[in-house]
Amino acid sequence: MTLWTPTDDGHADLSSHDSFVQGAPHATFARLRREDPMAWCDYAGGQGFWSVTRHADILTLNRDHATLSSAHGIRMEDQTEEEVLARRTFQETDPPEHSRTRLLLAKAFSKPMIALFEQQIRALSREILDQALAEPEFDAVQRIARQLPMRVLGRIIGTPEEDLEWLVEKGDALIANTDAEFTDHVLDQADTEAYRLMPFRSPAGAELYAYAQRLMDRKRAARDTSGVLHLITQPDAEGHVIGDTEFRNFFCLLVAAGNDTTRYSIAAGLHALAHRPALLQQMQQPPEGLWETAPDEIIRWASPAMYFRRTAMRDFEFHGKQVKRGDKVLLWFVSGNRDEAAFERPFEVNLMRRNNRHLAFGQGGAHVCLGMWLAKLEVRVLMEELAARVARIEPAGPHAYLRSNFVGGIKHLPVRVHLR
Repeated sequence: MTLWTPTDDGHADLSSHDSFVQGAPHATFARLRREDPMAWCDYAGGQGFWSVTRHADILTLNRDHATLSSAHGIRMEDQTEEEVLARRTFQETDPPEHSRTRLLLAKAFSKPMIALFEQQIRALSREILDQALAEPEFDAVQRIARQLPMRVLGRIIGTPEEDLEWLVEKGDALIANTDAEFTDHVLDQADTEAYRLMPFRSPAGAELYAYAQRLMDRKRAARDTSGVLHLITQPDAEGHVIGDTEFRNFFCLLVAAGNDTTRYSIAAGLHALAHRPALLQQMQQPPEGLWETAPDEIIRWASPAMYFRRTAMRDFEFHGKQVKRGDKVLLWFVSGNRDEAAFERPFEVNLMRRNNRHLAFGQGGAHVCLGMWLAKLEVRVLMEELAARVARIEPAGPHAYLRSNFVGGIKHLPVRVHLR
């Protein structure tokens, strides 16, 4: 049975964050996939953009970094060259520069290295569930989904436990900078000109910059060579060393993207369990292979990174449309992950879905998510531990979505639990 009911009329304004406050406008994406898979969209906040909505097209275009560059920004907002250079992380670079940075980090985020964290993640999951399940009703995002990525993030980065809550609040202010619940400087409602050189045009970027510098100063003084932050500061194969600005931007990226996307994947999974009890029952008596396929299906269903923008480096034609050099092209991963041509019954959660070629990690291009193995491990372990303890999860009130067309997710999820 489908978990989806349309929340839009099929003609939502994809440039407006308000179009996503009840979840992604899937009726609009479905219409575009059928009628206009390379659609021009006007944008009141700046230059319009092309929307790519079919799974196969996203894969094709995401591979062609010579034609579609990441080096001019990954969100739909217009940026000057000065702003791009001041705010960029390795996400806003193309090969070969992007590839050099990935090589520095690849081992730390490889599947074998991430697997070494399983016992720590399991212990953290049990501790979080002990605390949350002590009460019969609670907000599952605040008490569970938000907690695990935050605590794991601290282990990966090497930050003190007492700093984690502050770090995640600042990460929310960055990546959820279009939602008034998370920031006083809402991107499309406040004057953010003073912060135009900060990550995500947010004052939280300045605070995270300062924290990152203090953290690295302490690590250097202690000659601490552990963790991913040490790796990113090492020379690459050609002797290049990351600059101070790019290091600070990388730290902001870790804090924001390393926490929020996994949080919203877990939240989507918990929402599905609350509305489809058969899914929890399936986890409690799992068919062979379920725990290999379930994390990817939950992450496909969540699709927390809804789009990434590219910029055309040459004129080209696609689906009969003339794309001009300098045009913005948005790859809507959230639409590709519901494409009927790529997935059987895409609006159903099928924990045993095989050959799940979802796009939630930006598959198909050079920018596939470094943290994908960590995200899948966190989702699997948390769901395994939850299924072992809970007989039933029920909605205990309306859930609420983030106000954002960039990062999609449930920010509040009241539930009632019945223990086994």
